[in-house]
Amino acid sequence: MPRRAYLLLILLLLFKLVFHFLIIHPAYDLHRDEFLHLDQANHLSAGYLSVPPFTAFLSLLIKWLGGGVFWVRFFPALFGALTMLIVWKLVELLKGSWYAQVLAAVVLLCSVMSRINILYQPNSFDVLSWTLIFYLLALYVRTGTPQLLLWLGAVAGIAFLNKYNVLFLMVGLLPALLISSHRKMFLHKYLYGGLLIALLLAAPNIIWQIRNGLPVIHHMKELASTQLVNVERSGFIKEQLFFFLLGTLVWVAALLGFARYAPFKPYRFIGWTFLVVMAVFVYLKAKAYYALGLYPVLVAFGSVYLEHVFSKRRILGVWLRWLYLPLIMMPTLLFFKRIFPVLEPHQLEQSMTPLRREIFAKWDDGKTHSMPQDFADMLSWRELAGLVVQAYEKVPAAERRNTLILCDNYGQAGAVNYYAGRKVSPAITFSADYMFWFPAMDTLHYLILVGEEPREYVRKYTSGYLKTGQISDSLARECGTGVYLVEGISPVFPKKLRQWQLEEQAAFRAWK
Repeated sequence: MPRRAYLLLILLLLFKLVFHFLIIHPAYDLHRDEFLHLDQANHLSAGYLSVPPFTAFLSLLIKWLGGGVFWVRFFPALFGALTMLIVWKLVELLKGSWYAQVLAAVVLLCSVMSRINILYQPNSFDVLSWTLIFYLLALYVRTGTPQLLLWLGAVAGIAFLNKYNVLFLMVGLLPALLISSHRKMFLHKYLYGGLLIALLLAAPNIIWQIRNGLPVIHHMKELASTQLVNVERSGFIKEQLFFFLLGTLVWVAALLGFARYAPFKPYRFIGWTFLVVMAVFVYLKAKAYYALGLYPVLVAFGSVYLEHVFSKRRILGVWLRWLYLPLIMMPTLLFFKRIFPVLEPHQLEQSMTPLRREIFAKWDDGKTHSMPQDFADMLSWRELAGLVVQAYEKVPAAERRNTLILCDNYGQAGAVNYYAGRKVSPAITFSADYMFWFPAMDTLHYLILVGEEPREYVRKYTSGYLKTGQISDSLARECGTGVYLVEGISPVFPKKLRQWQLEEQAAFRAWK
C-alpha cells in the first residue's frame, strides 16, 4: 500500500473513532437497549432471551474497564472503524487505487452506518462480521488458500453468538456459491473444518436455547406481532435507498459491475447473495436495518468499478471523480442535525417540520412522533434513577434489604441499575432477561414500583402506596413514568411474585 494510502487510512480511522464522541449532545443518556446489554455482564450465561451471549461478555469487558459511558460508546465506534478498514483492504485486493479507498470510506461515513455506530447494540458487530465473511471469501477466491475457510468458520461462529441475523447471510451464500464456479469448495475438507469450528463456537448457545425451550422462536413471534406487523414491503425497499443517500449510486454500481466488468466475474456470487438475502427479507417483512451487513462489501466493489468508469472518461472522468466526493457528503451535512443527536432535544423538536417527522420520526409502532425513536429512548434515564434513589431513601435503613424495586420494562430496570446501582438494591422487571434475574426474597416489607400506577394485582397484597416522583420531559419515551413507594406488603406477595415469574418464563418457551 502506498504511503499516501496509509496516511489517509490512519486519518480516516482516527476521525471515525473521534467523530462518534462529538455528535452526542450531553442532554442525552444511554439508550434503553444499552442498559439491558450492560446489565447482562452481571448475569453471564450461554444465552439470553434478547440476544446471544457475545454482547454480555463484551459488557463484562466494559465493566472491567470501569463501565463508563466512554467505553460504552467506544466499542460500536471501534467496530465501525474496523468495518472501514476491511472495506479499505478489500478495495486494495481488487486493485483499486487510494481514490477508490477514500470513496468507499466517505460513503460509509456519510451513511446510516455512522448512525448505527453511536449505539451499543449488536448491530455494529453484526455489520463487521458480515463484511469480514465477504472479505475472507473474496480473499479465498483470489488466493485459493484453504486455511481461510477455517477462519471463515470462526468468524461465522462468533457472528452467530452476536446476532442470529447472520443465518440469513448463510441462506444467501449457499445457493449463490452453488451456482458459481466456486461450487468445488464444497468438496474441500477445510470448508467442513470451518463448519465444525462454527458449530463448536455456537454449541453452548444452541444447547441453552434447546434447554430453555427455544425462546428465540417466541421472541421472533412477538417481534412479528408488535413491530414487523407495521413494516411494509415497499417501505423496506425505500429505506434501503435512503441508507446511503447519494452514496447509493456506489453500491448500485457494484451490481452493475458484477454483470459488466470482467475482473468482477469471479465475485459474482456476492451479487447473487445480495439478491437472495434481500428477497428473503422482503418476503419476511424484516426491519430495514437487518440488511445493513450486505452493503460494505458492495461499497468496496462499487468504488472500484466507478473508479474504472471515471478513468475511461478522460477529462469528464477527472471532474466526476472529484465532484462526486463532496456530492456524497452534501445530504449528510444538510440533514446532520436530524440524523445525529447533536441538538438539545427541545431544539431538535422545534426544528422538525411535518415532512421531517415523517422521514426521521416514524417509530416501530408505525406512528409519527416528535423526534426520532432512538433519541427519545435516550432521554430522562438519569432523572428516573434519581427519583428511585429518593424513594429508596424514604425506606428505613434497616428495611432496605427487604425492599424490591420492580419496573415495568427492561429500560427502566437497566437505567436504575446503571445510574444508581451502588445506591439501591438491584432493580428487576418481568420484561426481557430480567425475569430470570429475580433475587431470592422470602421477606418483603417495601416495594418501589417504576412505571404505571400500582394495579389491582399489587394493591390487593399491600396496605397503601405513595407517588414520590414522575418523569415530566414530554420528549422522553418514558414521559409520565412514575415512581411509587408501596408498603404494608402481605407475606403472601413474595410467593405470588415467584409464581408470576415462573409463568412469564414458561410463556417464552416454544414448547411447554
